[in-house]
Formats: sequence, structure tokens, C-alpha cells
Amino acid sequence: MPSFTERHKSKIVGTFSCFDRILMTGILRPINFTDGLSSYLFTHGVRLFKYMNAFAKPMAEKIRANAERVASEAGVEIQYITSKNAFRKEDRVQEIIRKRGSHPGLVHIFSAQETCPCFEARYDKANGKAFLIYRDAKCLHYYFYFIDPELGLCYLRVPTWVPFRVQFYCNGHNWLANKLRENGIKFSKLDNTFINIEDFDKAQTISDQFSAEILQPILDRYASMFCPVAAELNIDYWWTLTQLEYATDIVFKNQSDLAPIYETLVRTAIHSVKPDNVATFLSHHITYNCEQEVGNDFHTRVEGTRIKHHMGSASIKMYDKQQIVLRIETTVNDVSFFNHRREVQHRDGTCEMKVAPVKKTIYSLGVMQELMASSNRRYLDFISHLDDPSAGLRIVQMISQAIRDGDRSWRGFNIFHAEDLNLFVALVRGEHNITGFRNSTLRRILKNKTAQQITCILKRLLLHRLIRRIPHTRKYYLTSFGRKVALTALKLSQLYVIPAMANAA
Repeated sequence: MPSFTERHKSKIVGTFSCFDRILMTGILRPINFTDGLSSYLFTHGVRLFKYMNAFAKPMAEKIRANAERVASEAGVEIQYITSKNAFRKEDRVQEIIRKRGSHPGLVHIFSAQETCPCFEARYDKANGKAFLIYRDAKCLHYYFYFIDPELGLCYLRVPTWVPFRVQFYCNGHNWLANKLRENGIKFSKLDNTFINIEDFDKAQTISDQFSAEILQPILDRYASMFCPVAAELNIDYWWTLTQLEYATDIVFKNQSDLAPIYETLVRTAIHSVKPDNVATFLSHHITYNCEQEVGNDFHTRVEGTRIKHHMGSASIKMYDKQQIVLRIETTVNDVSFFNHRREVQHRDGTCEMKVAPVKKTIYSLGVMQELMASSNRRYLDFISHLDDPSAGLRIVQMISQAIRDGDRSWRGFNIFHAEDLNLFVALVRGEHNITGFRNSTLRRILKNKTAQQITCILKRLLLHRLIRRIPHTRKYYLTSFGRKVALTALKLSQLYVIPAMANAA
């Protein structure tokens, strides 16, 4: 079956994928936990009950003095935010950029009282020893907004309290825009959306080069510039991935081309995408003990409509950017949600290659790019089936006809019959796309069927080219044609048959 982009290629300018929002956390590992900070203070001769006045407050004062110095040298003011709902920092920064221009350098500094982790000294009467506890408290934070020559607009959030856990933000679209300029590739951009690129293939090649090796020196440079305590303590920041967004953009020629297609897709997807499908998009499958919340959310915004499918800390969205770009975007707030094959080191010192959660280090960025791009591709493949209503009648005709195998005739399938419809609903379950299914798998779902009856059903599915057997196993998986049939059956029943029967009743 032709894909979504092939079917609408006459209306599409091009397609490409890249990171969108990237949020990272920098930690000073030796002092990021109670025992580590206690050891550091002991090594440097600081008693725990004097840690506040002898260590924490002097360090906080150095961060304040550094912020005032940096602001004075750049000719900007430090704006204190009295209420978090007073205004959006991003709107204020864009207003300043319109006046100052988009040349590299410090744009603005905000300060605000916000919650952050900190440590407090306590005394244990039982053993007569002091110790540190971890708690949340409010302290002064600085937001340094600046334009980097490579990354574009970024910010670094710096707390004034131990353990000085900083947060860095950048946008992959801004980095790509700067790289396209360097390579002499013309483009048109609105906000963080490319509405045209001279060479989409070259743009994709450049986008795929984005890596931790590019980010690491930039992060270290700004951390030392805006948070001087790291150099004071002689500790380097360790960067971890906090939140990632990876977007696949399908750029249309005209808004009038995208509008009717998008309207049909989003209205159909909100009814057709089930928890099993969401799990499949995000490389997971639903199990009986699954504790993660799975669901869909349809939201109407000022810019248009957006559909979001979420599972735990990850989600996948589809919306129309600038009403001319169809964007599919995977977002994750905890990268360990995804699994991949990597070397795992055990406590006894041994190592083995196995499937394990993604590490949170910044050097997992390349792995996350592959995993999130795959999620977008699976979703695009899914909507390709939803977007082909003309094929529905051909499918019904093809699979309803009987097929002869030797001297025996095997009947076709009637997707409007409850028994056959339940079969296709069972086949389209998300976990089957990852692990395949067996005779026993279908018996657990179709409880009224015996093993012999399931064997006959599998034979009919094989002859109609709806499934294929995995060599040297007793497992099967849906073919592309089979997946299309199952989705068509689901779409026809839930969008047309069931509503029509309800109205008739």
C-alpha cells in the first residue's frame, strides 16, 4: 500500500525529522546526594552544623555576585519575577529580541524564588552524630537567556543553593537553521517550523549529525560562565537528559491542501487509536500488570486542533503547525521509558549484552534519536491506513472470497460479522506487532474457540495472505496487507457500523 507521503506527494514539498525541545539537567555528582556532600565537607574540614554559614551561603553569594557582574558587562537588567503567572518568560524574551536583534550574546536574566532540592543538618541523639537530610525548599534561581552561535536561543537555570543542579534548554530546529545557513541551503522558517527547505535530503543528513559531542562543550562553557561554583569546587557537571521532543514534519505546498486531509485524520484517529496501538507506537506492549496510564487527548487550541496519545512518561502527538505542516512528535519526560540492546554491567562486575532501559546520560542522545524516529514512523504508517478510504471496498471484496487449497475450499472473511470482526480486533492488538502471536495467544483472547478451531482460522489467514509464519517457530505476524485489513475492519465498525446501529436503536 502506498504510504501517506507517496499518496499525497503532489501536495507535499518535503519531509524531514529533527529534535525539537531538548531539556537537560546538570549535576555535580560528588555533592548531589547526602553521603557525597557529607564526605566532601569532612574532607575540607567543614562541620555539618556549620555547613550552612561556612559553605552554602558563601557559594550562593558567589552565584549572585556573578549574575550581577554578567548582567552589568552585557548591559542587561536582572528582572525579578514576583508571580509565576505574571507573564511568560518566552514572550518577554521574544519582545527583547525584536528590539535588540538576533545576534549572539546574553539576551536577558530573570530571577525568581522557586522550589529546588537542598540539604539540611540534623542531630541523632541516639548515637550523638550529625547527618544531612534531603528536602525540597525555595531558593533564588537565575534564568540566563542567551543566543548561542550554534544552538540559537537557549537558557540556563541556575539555583543559588546546594547541590547547584542546573537546567539547560535548547531547540533542535534552531540548531538546524544555523547549520543550513552555514551550508548555504536556503529555507523559510516560522517560529520553530520550517515551511520550506531548498534541499530536504541534505537537511535530513545534517539533522542526523546532531549529537552529544556537539552539545557537551557548549554546555560546559555556559555552566562555567553562569555558575562559577563548579570551578570553585573543582567538579565538572554531569549532564543528563530530562525531556526530549523529536518531530517529523510533512510540509505541504498550501494550507488548503493540508486542511481537509488533517481534519479527516485527526477525527478518525481519536476513535481508532486504542491503548494497544499507543503502546506499539512507543515500542511497548500492554501486559496484565501494566501500571502506566494510557489514553488519548483531543484538544482544540487557538492555532488549531491537536491529538495526543500518551503512555506513562511518553506521548506521541499529531497537529498542524502553521496550518501548512503536519507534525508528528514523540515526547518523553524520562528516557528510561524506552528500551534498547546495550551492555549491562552487574554488581558482581560481569557484563552482558541485553535489552535494558536507556541510560539518562547525554550520550544516549543518538540512541533516543533512533527510537523516537521509529515511533514517529510507526504512527505515520498507522495514519497511512486511515487515510486510504478508497481501498476499503477493494479489501472487503478480496478477503470475502473463498480460496481453494488442493481439494478443499477455505471460506473468506466477513468483517461485518461479529465473529470475524472480533478476530481482526484481536489481531491488531499492539503487543502482536512486537512479539508475534501463537495459537495459544488467540485462544486467550477468543475464549470461545478451541485449539482446533484456531488452527483452521490461522490456515484461512495464511491463505488470504493476512498473516505470515516466522520461520522455525510457531509464531505468526500480520503482513502489511493483513494490518491494513484489520485497521479497515476496526475503522468501519467503530466509525460507521456501531454509530449507525446506535442511531437506529
